[in-house]
Amino acid sequence: MFRSGPAKRLFLGLCLVFLAASGGTNERPSQKEALISDFEDGTFTNLFGGESGAWNLNMEDLEQGTVPEIVEMAGPRNSSRCLKLVYDVKSILPAQNGFWTKLMNFDAASYDHLEFEVKGDSQAGFDQEFKVALKRYKDKLKDDKIKGTAAVPVTSEWQTVSIPLNRMTGLFDFSNPEVWENPGLSRKDLDEFVVVFQDRQLKKKSGVIYLDNLRFVRTGKPGPTPVASPPRKGIKTPVRLEGVAYAKFLIQRLGGFPERLAVKKEFSSDDRAFLLEVARDTWRFFDQIVDQEHALPLDTVQLGKTKPVDEATWVGDYTNVTNIGLYLMALVSAHDLGFISREVSIARIKKTLDTLDRLETHESGFLYNYYDTTTLERTTYFVSLVDSGWLAAGLYVVKNAFPEVFGERVGTMLSKANFSFFYDSVERQMRHGYYDHLGVYSDYNYGPLYSESRAISFMAIGRGDVPKEHWFLGLVRTFPENYAWQVQPPRNRVERTTLGFTYPGGHYEWNDLKYVPSWGGAAFEALMPVLVLEEKGLAPKGLGLNDVRHVQGQIRYAVEELGLPVWGMSPSSVPEGGYSEFGATPFGTKGYPAGIVTPHASALALEFAPEAVVQNLRRLIKLYDIYGEYGFYDAVNVKTGLVARKYLALDQGMILIAINNYLNDGAIRRRFHADSAMKQAEEILSAEDFGIE
Repeated sequence: MFRSGPAKRLFLGLCLVFLAASGGTNERPSQKEALISDFEDGTFTNLFGGESGAWNLNMEDLEQGTVPEIVEMAGPRNSSRCLKLVYDVKSILPAQNGFWTKLMNFDAASYDHLEFEVKGDSQAGFDQEFKVALKRYKDKLKDDKIKGTAAVPVTSEWQTVSIPLNRMTGLFDFSNPEVWENPGLSRKDLDEFVVVFQDRQLKKKSGVIYLDNLRFVRTGKPGPTPVASPPRKGIKTPVRLEGVAYAKFLIQRLGGFPERLAVKKEFSSDDRAFLLEVARDTWRFFDQIVDQEHALPLDTVQLGKTKPVDEATWVGDYTNVTNIGLYLMALVSAHDLGFISREVSIARIKKTLDTLDRLETHESGFLYNYYDTTTLERTTYFVSLVDSGWLAAGLYVVKNAFPEVFGERVGTMLSKANFSFFYDSVERQMRHGYYDHLGVYSDYNYGPLYSESRAISFMAIGRGDVPKEHWFLGLVRTFPENYAWQVQPPRNRVERTTLGFTYPGGHYEWNDLKYVPSWGGAAFEALMPVLVLEEKGLAPKGLGLNDVRHVQGQIRYAVEELGLPVWGMSPSSVPEGGYSEFGATPFGTKGYPAGIVTPHASALALEFAPEAVVQNLRRLIKLYDIYGEYGFYDAVNVKTGLVARKYLALDQGMILIAINNYLNDGAIRRRFHADSAMKQAEEILSAEDFGIE
């Protein structure tokens, strides 16, 4: 994003390039209001000491921009001056511009609303809605920022806009456990207030609006937070249980539980037999770590330190809808691999579908993201795009694996929701999700094409829920060169045309590899979609070739660059505790840090480097105490050898399904693509050439 003068006019003698006052502003808990700027002094330096100015997404575009000016005008709260914004987004190029003012790391934890007065100029004209954003630091050392946004209605009369800060969900760093305990942390280190005019959002492409009295306010009514949970009604135990006693109670509801921490076994030297043995052990997770009453897989189990069940044991009796979708695919895979009979697979699928019919559903027709596997209560207000999509993918696989049994029933289930619910028609992207209790969508969209969400985008297009323009005009191959936060600037970011859509292409390069990056360089972003998408066969010059390059990158970055004995980095458990994001850093636009190795990253690469994958999995077993009764534990710190003795349904599912696909000629992918809806979308895969040969 460039901050500069609009191109249509001189910048009032460049008057909007200001010197920032030194220092910052601390929170003022004794005041009910912290005034950012009332513009009464006639300068663009706000009362926090921060500079202000105009910004332009493309400063070389001379057709559009915003001109800020402080003008004499009687306004609300006895003001005599206000901020005038003359905006213009008319251009043959995508246009986005606006106004910004620095907040100097302001701590707004004791305030709950952002307020200001706004009106449109009836003579010059104005759009009836625009967007504002607050930015804050996620990590000051890395200059890493996140932002929350809100839509602002406008009329020709002054009106007060009061925005609950809790509804600006992008301010919350959900990866930080402390935010879940103290949501007020989301209002600390505020960096900037931004006004946004976007060409696709505005019907009136040029006009004038006025702003006055920007301020943070303490109303005493903050409203619910994005991390709030629904009240719980169900009772799990007649008496309160804790520690080992509670873990044992939950284990009694399962089909089984590991009896040993480590398993030392002699694997066959035959690679196919080795993979089949790993798949059989991995299947035991889905065979046993399932609530027997409700037929739902548990999200996570952590084994004890000295034996499977001790004070360190933790049984996560909750699940999300991705887990359920992968569980359905696992039941089909277990039949494909000969672990269970057709009749058992069908019976278990039926029991899970019966439970799905009982779960509380959002009015959109989609399930909520998390449910308690013991009580079946939903444990979140959030409706997730990508998780809803993986459940739908699992249902499509079941529908086409046993069409005579589940065709009609699953078809009806799939027809109850439409993925257009998540579609942002302005950005032409899919939103992360929807907060039911706040009545707002997530502040973030899935932008990069090469991410785990592309499988859901493909499915939504095939179903006719969203237009094909989403794939080409909304999803990003590479970001513009001027996005300085990227790991590297893109190469050859020129316009490409596919199926009549013209869009920027481009690629990254690392050593001799050319590739379209994912967001973080994680294996699951790159390769989880391959569980259901036939990219290797349908997109040999596009996504299929890119998959190969990311597998090569995972291997070479770990072995050649970092000097590790094993490879495979993706979000996973952290052996020292918790869960975090990891990746082959150069292969992501943002680039997750390298470090922890997780076996599911290897399994996902089977289609593209089978010999290297088998060798890596064997080496993991040889070097580390990483193999248990249910197959590979979730992760290992290669430097210390410490293993996270956890099993996650997500990661176990990726391992089992990937092995089934490899050993059985893409069995799960074939079921997915067998659906007529998916057939309709296949051309968006086959038509595109990334230009990375």
